[in-house]
Amino acid sequence: MAPLKGNLHAHTHLSDGLLSPQEVIARYKELGYDFLAITDHDDWITESYWQTIPRGDPDLLVFVGVEIDHQRLGQHVGKILGERETLYVLNHPARYRLSLDETLRRIKLLTADGLSIHAVEVTDTGLYKAEYDVDAIGLPKVATDDSHRELQVGRAWIEVDAGRDRDAILRAIKAGDFRLGFAT
Repeated sequence: MAPLKGNLHAHTHLSDGLLSPQEVIARYKELGYDFLAITDHDDWITESYWQTIPRGDPDLLVFVGVEIDHQRLGQHVGKILGERETLYVLNHPARYRLSLDETLRRIKLLTADGLSIHAVEVTDTGLYKAEYDVDAIGLPKVATDDSHRELQVGRAWIEVDAGRDRDAILRAIKAGDFRLGFAT
């Protein structure tokens, strides 16, 4: 089975992105992605958000999620929903200029607060940050676009070894069954 190409962190005009959900989905579809997680900011969205995001089609599975603003730490966490599975990602430690020790401390505190972190971003708006792609962070490392505008779409992705099923994809990510990809 061919790996599935996907992005786990994209924004729309429902929070601080520039494009509509339909435009974001169309752009990733044009680039040959198999799945996409739309993760608008939790403190910007309305109750209708969950029904507003299209669920995709046979060519592109769309995950609905949010980017949680964990107020106490000032840390963003991606929450991506499958049918039964949920994936939590420590978002953009590079943007916060976290040291390795601070990254590990935040993972521990977030998990204690009920956000069991399953993966860590090793990119900042699609640009690779090697300092977070280290064995000392004992979690899978994901590459994402964190796209807010057109130019950020397609910079980084993961290729997952899983069936075309939301829960299977999330389980594979948690298990580390994927590779990172970057635009050249």
